Amino acid sequence: MLRRHLLPLLACPALPAVDEYDPGNIKLSHRMPIRSMTDDDLLFLQQLGIRHARVEFGDEASFAFMRATQERLRRFQMTIYSAVHYAYRRTRLQLGQAGRDADIDEFNRFLVDCGKLGIPVANIDWHPANTYTTAEVLTPRGYRARQFKLEDFRNKVEKQAFDRMYTADDIWNTYTYFIRAVLPVAEKADVRLALHPDDPPLAMMNGVAKLFVHYDGYRRAEQIAGASQHWGLTFCIGTWSEGGTQMGKDVFAMIRDFGGLGKIFDVHFRNVSSPLPEFVETFPDDGYQDMAAVMRALREVKFRGAAQPDHIPLFQGDDKFRRAGVAYAIANMRSLLREANR
Repeated sequence: MLRRHLLPLLACPALPAVDEYDPGNIKLSHRMPIRSMTDDDLLFLQQLGIRHARVEFGDEASFAFMRATQERLRRFQMTIYSAVHYAYRRTRLQLGQAGRDADIDEFNRFLVDCGKLGIPVANIDWHPANTYTTAEVLTPRGYRARQFKLEDFRNKVEKQAFDRMYTADDIWNTYTYFIRAVLPVAEKADVRLALHPDDPPLAMMNGVAKLFVHYDGYRRAEQIAGASQHWGLTFCIGTWSEGGTQMGKDVFAMIRDFGGLGKIFDVHFRNVSSPLPEFVETFPDDGYQDMAAVMRALREVKFRGAAQPDHIPLFQGDDKFRRAGVAYAIANMRSLLREANR
């Protein structure tokens, strides 16, 4: 009789210790190129249980448009967790050319507006003249995904992008100039700057040095930011996994280091088939990185920022929004999050 009463209990998995929507939990999110998204796209994400958005505003973002976007997302029970304004990506800014101060002024106005609207994170990166992929390939499981093959890049793709080479010192100078101009504005607005690593993590591409390809680069950037709690990482698991053992610290050591200090603000939750010199960008459950262990490590340091799928591969018959792929990736992430919270 006792065994009969115990069987239903044994058959039911334990509920997660933390509710998915608890403010202290990781926030499942998605990247939204908002100007091209329809209300049907937003309804689809709402149906997936997405309540947090990384909004790509593009090259311009007036306060009125940002507020209207915020109100539009609220109709689908979503808030803007992080926002992107492409002013920081402009070539003249990242290469230190004439006119960059106008780009900085525009980005600073964006930060002020984020603060007024309660948007907590602004995403940035610093890799001019980047090449992200060398081919799209069919994976062993049969979906299509982006590939980067170093030999093909060096021999078939790479070319000097500008009229001269830009050294690491050159790019450190431009990055430092930018950060020192925008970080005080971010602090006053209470908006955190989340810096993405260079993808792929190569020290030089197309005649331009890359800075954030190793732990030492992030450590130097942290020192430039001083003691500011408004500078931190968009930690891309896929990018860091691409570097394998050449990154100074692996994914888990980075999570313990920067995550332990509360300086991981955003996570891109992507896997890859292998480290350089050749990799394919995969779904979270189909690469060499142990993404269940990654999710557990994030929870262990009490990460409560947003995590989003990244560079969604293409399923057969999927639409341009890649809804099947998005649903698959989010479902995988939710499963791993629930397990990490048990």
